[in-house]
Amino acid sequence: MIDAVELIDNDFLRQFELKIDNHLAKIEYSLQERKIFLTKLVIPEEIKDDEFRKEFLEAVFKSIEARNLSVVPTSPEIAKFVRSNRKYKRMLPVGVRI
Repeated sequence: MIDAVELIDNDFLRQFELKIDNHLAKIEYSLQERKIFLTKLVIPEEIKDDEFRKEFLEAVFKSIEARNLSVVPTSPEIAKFVRSNRKYKRMLPVGVRI
């Protein structure tokens, strides 16, 4: 399980980062008003594990929820994650459907 302590919100590069086995998984974002646009998911080839992907995305969504922001997933992979995990649909802004 990924701890919130391991997840880094790199404000300068505008991305969430998680280092695992000397590899960097990241989700790039853009922050506008009270919305965070998740634009790109990058997971190194060496850790292409579906369970890791799920835990990484859940940790990012928990971090965003703690900041009380709405989520707009513009990356197809992240939108697919939201579609398959209904509990995160409540974090979408009013009028946004996935």
